[in-house]
Amino acid sequence: MSKDFYTQFILPYAGIIIKICRAYTDTEEDFQDYYQEVCLQIWNSRKNFKEEAKWSTWVYRISLNVCMSLLKKRKKKQARSTDYIEVQNIPITENSFQDESLQLLYKAIRQLSELDRAIILLYLEENSYKEIATIIGTTPNNIGVRITRIKKQLKKLLDGKIY
Repeated sequence: MSKDFYTQFILPYAGIIIKICRAYTDTEEDFQDYYQEVCLQIWNSRKNFKEEAKWSTWVYRISLNVCMSLLKKRKKKQARSTDYIEVQNIPITENSFQDESLQLLYKAIRQLSELDRAIILLYLEENSYKEIATIIGTTPNNIGVRITRIKKQLKKLLDGKIY
């Protein structure tokens, strides 16, 4: 990957990539692996970008697909192992987030299904229902219904102060 490509096409969208990777990982090591894999996949698929959507939409889609794929691989690997540590019990490192309420929010988001995680992250980034639907591959109406349900689920999780 060239430094120019990284500077022009990845670095301005690093916030998107970081938020998505944080929502799908529990440790700093996993976060770094996911972030690097997302960047690599953006580089590898750059020629497939047809400019039918914004570049940020493309980055979201790749980030979500990579993180969900890596999560599925990790779950399969853990299922085959008889002596693994449950990922949900691994603490987030102290420097992962400075704000305690943000830590709780990400912990609650990690409790959601993979698809719901993706939807709420896109919603929190203030994407329109139409943009979210484009990235996820569904209708804006479906996104509206899902967001309402996700908000209720997150409220329940946060009210219980997940630990």
